[in-house]
Amino acid sequence: PGMQEMLYPTSFLKGRGLGRSCALITDGRFSGGTSGLSIGHISPEAASGGVIGLIENGDQIRIDVATRTLEVLVDDQVLAERRGKMEASERPWHPVDRQRSVTTALRAYAALATSADKGAVRRVP
Repeated sequence: PGMQEMLYPTSFLKGRGLGRSCALITDGRFSGGTSGLSIGHISPEAASGGVIGLIENGDQIRIDVATRTLEVLVDDQVLAERRGKMEASERPWHPVDRQRSVTTALRAYAALATSADKGAVRRVP
């Protein structure tokens, strides 16, 4: 939660010459420096159980810019199986740990942040 900034991934794709042929779909956010087909603020977020957290390498996604829709081209039964595995995992709906520096303030914010569809604001217990 908290809508991570996605400028680095879009810059990386553009730097590799993929800016016109590769879309970036994320539950993160974009700044004004984004280019190419970048679709952000997907809700609900993966951390909240959104379908975006069930997508795997090789899955196809239909993007219809005119109607502003995305369609995951994976059978509903397959998605249901993936959801079951996710919910039965040790840390459901959490990303794989990676080495990075996270401040105490950011850790506290992430623990209390609401999803983008709820404003990405702090939830006060």
